[in-house]
Amino acid sequence: MRESSINIKNKKAFFDYEIVERFVAGIVLTGTEIKSIRQGQVNFTDAYCFILKQEMWIKGLHISEYSHGNIYNHEPKRDRKLLLNSREIKKISTKVKEKGFTIVPLKMFINGNGFAKVEISLARGKAQHDKRETLKKKDATREIERRDRY
Repeated sequence: MRESSINIKNKKAFFDYEIVERFVAGIVLTGTEIKSIRQGQVNFTDAYCFILKQEMWIKGLHISEYSHGNIYNHEPKRDRKLLLNSREIKKISTKVKEKGFTIVPLKMFINGNGFAKVEISLARGKAQHDKRETLKKKDATREIERRDRY
């Protein structure tokens, strides 16, 4: 087993949402998509997950076309199926039906076996004042680290 250096995070999700529960899901990809992921060509802007017919899907995930691809290159913003247990999908589905919960992709990584995985979470949107608090905490930790360095 080898550790991969591919670890692409959705930084905006941590700022905009309060993370309640996390899940790791496999993702169905085509040949050129995995090559682009290994090059780090993934963008989470406007990506979200939804459940359709007892299946989890991710929409808006942008995986750039592979630079050495040919006519069989993939479409960058297509909907991709996520692989979860039916038990996990039911659990997520009941939570999403509650008010205020949404399913947000947090990061994409390649596990030790070479498979691409997506970490998703049940999240609740933050209010504006909560976002300000997050920024204050981040600034405070930066200031402490700056002082410790010198």
